[in-house]
Amino acid sequence: MEITVLQNYIDTIIASKQAKEEKLQAICDYLESKISYYDWVGFYFKNGDKNELKLAQFTGEPTEHTTIPFGKGICGQVAVSNKNFVVQDVTEQDNYISCGWKVKSEIVIPIFVDGENIGQIDIDSHIANTFTKDDEILLEYVCNKVATIL
Repeated sequence: MEITVLQNYIDTIIASKQAKEEKLQAICDYLESKISYYDWVGFYFKNGDKNELKLAQFTGEPTEHTTIPFGKGICGQVAVSNKNFVVQDVTEQDNYISCGWKVKSEIVIPIFVDGENIGQIDIDSHIANTFTKDDEILLEYVCNKVATIL
C-alpha cells in the first residue's frame, strides 16, 4: 500500500473525536491490518518518573513484557538512545527481549513531545530482513502525529 494512503488514514484517526486511547488502538489495528509483515504493533510509554516503559495499546499476541526497564531490549535501548532502532534479524542482537519465537525482526521509533522522548511505537515481524526506509518514514510520521494528541 502506498505510504501517502497510510499517512492520510493516520491523519483521519488523529482528527477523529475518539479518546486518545481509542485513537492509539485504532492506529495499532490499522497498521497491523494494512501491512502484511506487521505482526505485532504496540505503543510503550514512559512509566511516570520511573526509568521504565509501560505497555499501552497494542494489536497482536499478548506479551509478558508489559514493563521494560530503560536500556533493556530494543525498546529499552530506544528509550535511552532517542534514536530509531531497526533490527532485521533479532538473533543477531545480544540485548534482545524475545516476545515470542515467531518474531524475526523489529523496528522501534521514539515519540517526542516538546523534545522529550515519552514513548515509542514498536513493530514485530515474523519475517527477517523485512523493514525498509519506507517503514521508518511511515512510523516517524505516525509518531509525530501521535505526539500531537499526548
